[in-house]
Amino acid sequence: MTSPAKPGDARFFQRTGPHSLSSMAALIGAELIGADKQIQAVAPLQTAGPEDVSFLDNRRYANELAATKAGAVILHPDFAAKCPPGTAAIVTPEPYVGWAKISALFHPPRPAHAGIHPSAVVDPAANIGPDVEISAGAVIGARAEIGAGTIIGPLAVIGEGVVIGQHCRIHAHATISHAILGNRVVIYPGARIGQDGFGFAITKTGFVPVPQLGRVLIGDGAEIGANTCIDRGSAQDTVIATGAHIDNLVQIGHNVQIGSHAVVVAQAGISGSTSIGPGAMIGGQAGFIGHLTIGAGAKVGAQSGVMRDVPAGMEIMGYPAQPAKRFFREQAILRRLSAEKKAGKASPTE
Repeated sequence: MTSPAKPGDARFFQRTGPHSLSSMAALIGAELIGADKQIQAVAPLQTAGPEDVSFLDNRRYANELAATKAGAVILHPDFAAKCPPGTAAIVTPEPYVGWAKISALFHPPRPAHAGIHPSAVVDPAANIGPDVEISAGAVIGARAEIGAGTIIGPLAVIGEGVVIGQHCRIHAHATISHAILGNRVVIYPGARIGQDGFGFAITKTGFVPVPQLGRVLIGDGAEIGANTCIDRGSAQDTVIATGAHIDNLVQIGHNVQIGSHAVVVAQAGISGSTSIGPGAMIGGQAGFIGHLTIGAGAKVGAQSGVMRDVPAGMEIMGYPAQPAKRFFREQAILRRLSAEKKAGKASPTE
């Protein structure tokens, strides 16, 4: 094993810079305390040097601030006075947001390298916009539309009639059918979008498939994680709204509606016709029966089993899911009863 490397290995990430501290502070609307200077890279507190910028967001790592050798640290006003000598402070109430923006300043996503690889298969009836990159082995179906500056990764399959907006990134082995994507959408490797929903009628002799006649609509800036599956709608559309972020290995059934800037974490399963409101947060491995309404800003804990509607802003968890305060109260009661029972068995007077 080699010693820990700084982020942004040049073999995998392009880098810009240097950038001045004053320009970084202006970028994120922060106050610069200390001398302005040029910074070469971003790095964590533990490994940052005088030419690096780092950040502190979690109070658990506050002790590492005193020992850092970073040239500057993005941090909350509460920690501004604790920067060591020679380390400038970039002060903002949202240090992690600042870190995200400054990291992207040094390491922006690479632009599309316009062109179609010789091994790609592009139907003559497809409409390919300017500056589109189509990688090795990709397949673009008839009447598909690919917007300007979009990257289609190796072995990705874009089905007939699919519309993909501008500056999207469709990673390797993703397949997309029956779908319309907005601008700046990111589809990670192996995602499956637009396949038949799990719909069938039950008869005495077996199952009769129900035609799935809807689409998948994905809004601007949404991201769909690796190996996630999103079924197209049955009679209406499955909708992933603007800015929604779906993690890896998520199953989204037909007709599901996911609101703007909602978050769904890995291995969650959302059954058909469930509506998840804007800004909701769904924990890993949570499961939902169909036809539910999850209100805006609701939070669903990991591994929860959701069987009822959830009001806006409510936090729930458990199986079956219930309000988080009630869940923790019941857990505390169970622990106390268990401890009392063990103590009673150990008593010589019992």
